[in-house]
Amino acid sequence: AQVSTLNMFKRVSVLLMAMSVVYKCSALCLSKPFIARYSRVSAVSSSLRSSSIAAKMTLSEDSVLDPVEVSKRVFASDRRPVILFDGVCNLCNGAVNTAIDWDPSGKLRYSALQSNVGRALLQANGREADDISSIVLVTEDGAYVKSDAILRITEELTPLGLLPLRPAAALGRFVVPKLLRDLIYDGVADNRYRIMGMRQECRFDADGELEDRFINDAIATK
Repeated sequence: AQVSTLNMFKRVSVLLMAMSVVYKCSALCLSKPFIARYSRVSAVSSSLRSSSIAAKMTLSEDSVLDPVEVSKRVFASDRRPVILFDGVCNLCNGAVNTAIDWDPSGKLRYSALQSNVGRALLQANGREADDISSIVLVTEDGAYVKSDAILRITEELTPLGLLPLRPAAALGRFVVPKLLRDLIYDGVADNRYRIMGMRQECRFDADGELEDRFINDAIATK
């Protein structure tokens, strides 16, 4: 009986720890350090410029390649996963800054959901081109959304030179039910504009200083 009770205690402890990881990944965006990190002007931020979504980010359909062809181009010579983020969301842009800082070896690439590359990758993976309801992690083999995307991204990050987050993120992905994880994610995502507002222009790397991290939107054009 004591052994059974001990095993049950261990299982509950693991579940609670995994749930804590998912909650912290989502709640990170609401923390004071995160907000301070977003507000601070950094070298990363200075290398990024903005352009009007209507005027510069989305071209006419006649000028954009087929989504499958765009996907092939994105992964033709670079197999790193691509994070599609809401380019007008202040909260999301702060998260991108943090992810770049926590990914010193450059394991991940980025593109705005509203960009031509982003829209094409959404369509190539069975989503609507204008669906910006969730962050999306796109790989050669498919795409992950909501909490699955967050946890898989977290697996690649190493914050401030500390231990990698892979073990804890993997634990959260396999132990905590997806329904619960997505409820936590939706709670943050559905209120992201209310939390930190939005910008009128979409973020992308125009100066080339982060060329290795941000996908050139020109590869989506004919």
